[in-house]
Amino acid sequence: MANISAEGLLLVVNGRDYHLPHEQFPWFRQAPVEHVFNVQLLHGHHLHWPELDVDLELDGLEESEKYPLVASH
Repeated sequence: MANISAEGLLLVVNGRDYHLPHEQFPWFRQAPVEHVFNVQLLHGHHLHWPELDVDLELDGLEESEKYPLVASH
């Protein structure tokens, strides 16, 4: 389940909420809604957006200080 707002993306995975602000996750800001909602959970811990070529690990979202993100626009 996902929800998009002006601030970012809210994902609910396995009953846990993850907020992905556009500042840190710019790939979702201008993406078509149908591409953002087409997310796959692989191996129980890997999120994959095929049309956006974006891959994120749940560990990185849960403990972001251990996994600094580097995004280029």
